[in-house]
Amino acid sequence: MRSLLCVVAVLACLASLAAPVRAEGESLGDFLSATPAAELIPGADAYGKAEGSPPLVPVLSGGETVGYAYLNTDYTSAVGYSGKPIRILVGIDENGVVRGFKLVEHKEPIVLIGIPEAKVVASLNSLIGKDLGRVAAGQEQIPQVDIVSGATVTVLVMGDSVVRSAVKLIRSGRLGQKGVAAAGAAAVPARVLDTSVSEILDWNTLVGDGSVRSLRLTVGEVTKAFADAGQGQAAERPETGNPDDRFIDLYLAPVSVPAIGRSLLGEAVYERLQKKLKPGQQAVVVAGDGAYSFKGSGYVRGGIFDRVELMQDGQGVRFRDRDHTRLGDLAAAGAPHLREIALFTVPEEFPLDLSEPWELQLLVQRSFGARDKATLPFNLGYTLPDRYLKAAPAPVPAGQPAAQAAPEAVPAEVAPESAAAQSFADEEALWIRIWKLNTVEVGITVFALLVLTAIFFFQNWLVRRPRLFAWVRRGYLLFTLVWLGWYANAQLSVVNVLTFVNSLVTGFNWEFFLAAPLIFILWAAVAAGLLFWGRGPFCGWLCPFGALQELTNNLAQWLKVPQIKLPFGLHERLWPVKYMIFLGLFGLSLYSVALAETYAEIEPFKTAIILKFAREWPFVVFAVALLVAGLFIERFYCRYLCPLGAALAIPGRIRMFEWLKRYPECGSPCQRCAKECPVEAIHPEGQINVNECIYCMHCQELYHDDHRCPHMIQVRLKREKFEALSSPAAKDPTKPGKGPAKPVISHKGVPVAASQQDTNATG
Repeated sequence: MRSLLCVVAVLACLASLAAPVRAEGESLGDFLSATPAAELIPGADAYGKAEGSPPLVPVLSGGETVGYAYLNTDYTSAVGYSGKPIRILVGIDENGVVRGFKLVEHKEPIVLIGIPEAKVVASLNSLIGKDLGRVAAGQEQIPQVDIVSGATVTVLVMGDSVVRSAVKLIRSGRLGQKGVAAAGAAAVPARVLDTSVSEILDWNTLVGDGSVRSLRLTVGEVTKAFADAGQGQAAERPETGNPDDRFIDLYLAPVSVPAIGRSLLGEAVYERLQKKLKPGQQAVVVAGDGAYSFKGSGYVRGGIFDRVELMQDGQGVRFRDRDHTRLGDLAAAGAPHLREIALFTVPEEFPLDLSEPWELQLLVQRSFGARDKATLPFNLGYTLPDRYLKAAPAPVPAGQPAAQAAPEAVPAEVAPESAAAQSFADEEALWIRIWKLNTVEVGITVFALLVLTAIFFFQNWLVRRPRLFAWVRRGYLLFTLVWLGWYANAQLSVVNVLTFVNSLVTGFNWEFFLAAPLIFILWAAVAAGLLFWGRGPFCGWLCPFGALQELTNNLAQWLKVPQIKLPFGLHERLWPVKYMIFLGLFGLSLYSVALAETYAEIEPFKTAIILKFAREWPFVVFAVALLVAGLFIERFYCRYLCPLGAALAIPGRIRMFEWLKRYPECGSPCQRCAKECPVEAIHPEGQINVNECIYCMHCQELYHDDHRCPHMIQVRLKREKFEALSSPAAKDPTKPGKGPAKPVISHKGVPVAASQQDTNATG
C-alpha cells in the first residue's frame, strides 16, 4: 500500500510539473480574472467592461484606456496538433501594436509532456512590438515567429492565430485608430474573374503569360541568404555539397480559374473540383522539385503544411491535410514531371480575391546542432493576367430593379476521364506517401521483426548454445535501444493504447494510425505476438526502455553490483501496482485523453528515449532513479510500474500456444529456474506467470543444460552409463571388445558406471 501511495504521489507531482489542469469552456472574463493587466499591456493596472461581440475588453492605466485585451479564439481558428483550440490572451494598443500575450489554455501533447511551455511561448516574443496595423493595411509582410524544433506545428498555429485575430480586429475599426480600418477594408473590386475564358493552353504558354508563376532557388542562393541574415550555423549546413544544385523549383497557379484549371488538371478533374468548391471558394496548385520539399513533415504529425502560407492584404492562411489532394502529374502539354504536386482548396474563412495580388510564402528551414533550427521566408508573388479578368458590373442604383443576370454558359459535355483525371479520384493516400518516404526505416524494421520471429521459432536450437544466444540477445537489445529507440523514436507507449480506445469511441480512422509507419508496424507485430507468446516479445525484445534497463543491469552485474532479490510474497504483491496505474489512466482517458496523457508521465519513455534526457530536471531525475533501481533489481520498472506492460498482459491471456517447456520436477523439488528468472516470473510451484514473463528464455537455457538442470543431469548420467556399458572396453578390459561387463552399483540413488565402482568402494 505504501508503494502504491508513492506511485500516486510521483504521478501527481509530474503531472503538475508538466501542465496545470485548466477548466474547459472558460470565457474571456474568466481568463482575465486570473491575469494581471500588466501582463498584457505594460503599466496597466485594471480592466474595463467588455464591449461588443466578439468581446473586447479595454485595458486601463489610472482610469485611462491604454489598450485592449481579447481572446484569439474569439476571432479566428487556432486548432493545434491535439485537435483542440489553443487559447491566447492578447494585449494590443489603439494603434494596432501587440504589447503582450499569455497562453491560457491548450491541450498540445508535446507541450504537456515534452517541450517546456515557457520555451514555446517565448517563440512568439518576436510579435511583441509589431505594428499589425501596417500589416492589416498591406504595407508590411506578416511577421514570422521563431520555430521550436519538435513543436513547429504548435508554434505556427499560435503565431498565425495571434496575427490573424489582430488583423481582423484592426480591420473591424473597433480599436479607435484612424485610417487603418479604411485602408484594410475591402473595397468593391474594379475587376472580376471572367469565367468565359476557358481555352486549353500548353505548359510553355501558361508559364510565358504568367498563368503559372515560379520561384527558382539554388542551394548556394539559400546559403547566402542564411549568411546575410546572420544565421552562420545554418549557412554551414547546405542540403548538398554543390552550391549550383537546385534547391527548389516552386510553381504556383490558381486552378479555380477555368482556363488554368482545365489546362493543368484536365477537363474531368477540373469539373470535379468545381463541384467540390463552395461559392466564392478558390483552389491553387503548388508544385515543386529539387532538394527541398515544400510539404515538409508537419502535415504528417499535426495535419498542417508548415512550410507554405497563402497571403493577401496582410492576412495569411496555412493549409491542412483536409485541404490537400495529391496529384501525380500535370495535364498541360509539355509540363515537366515534378516530384511534388499538391492541389489545395483555400479554406472558406480565407476569402482569396483573385483579382488582387496575392502570394505564397515558402518557409525554408535548416537544422543545426541537436535540436536547433533556423528559418527564412521566400515569397512567390502572383497577379492574375488581365486576360482572365473583366470589368466589374456597375452597382444597381437604389430603387431600380436589378438587371436580369446573363445566364451562365452551360459547360460542354465532360470528356472521358484521362489518366490525370483518374488520379484525382484514385489519388495516392497520404499514408501511402508517408510510407514511401520511410521505405528504408520500414524495411529495416520489418527485417528486424523477421529476425525476431526466427529467434522464437528456432529457440530450442539457440538456447542449446548459451554463448551464441547471449550474443544474439544482447545484440538485438542494443539494436532496439539505439536504432529503434534513440534513432527512429519508435517507442510504443500506453498513450497509444488510450488513443486507440478513444478513437473507437469517437470515430475510428485507420489513416491516423497509418501515418506513423514504424509505430503501426510494431503494434501490428505486438498484436500478432500476443496470440503466440503473450506480451513477452515486446516487453523482452522490442521495448527500447526495457532494453536500456537490461543492458545497464548486465553492466552492473559485470561490475559486481549486488543484486537484490525480493521475497516472493512481497514481489507478488507489488505486481498489481502497474495494473492499478493502467486502470487509473484508462478511466481518466474516458474523461479527458489530454489529461490522461499528462498523467501517463509515469512512463519515462519520452524522457529517456524520445527526448534523450533533454528535459527539465525533475523528469530526468525520475527516469534516472528508475534506471538506478534497475541496477539492483533487474527491470524494476517493468516489474512493478509499467502501465503498458499491464495493458499488454490483459489481452496476452488469449495466447494460443505454450512455447516455454517445463519438466514435472520443476517446482517440486527443483527451484533453480524460479531462483534464476531475471524478473521472478516463475512461481515457487514451478509454473510460469505469462503476465509477467518477458520471454528472455533463460529458463529454456536451463531446460536444455545437462550440467545445471537436475532433470537433464540425470539424463546425461544415464546416457553416459549406457555409453560406458556399450563400449568395447567395458566388455573385456584385457581384450577390447570381449568379456562380460562389470555390474553397476547405485550410489545414493544415482547410477554410476562400473568404472566408478572401485572408487566409490574404496572412498
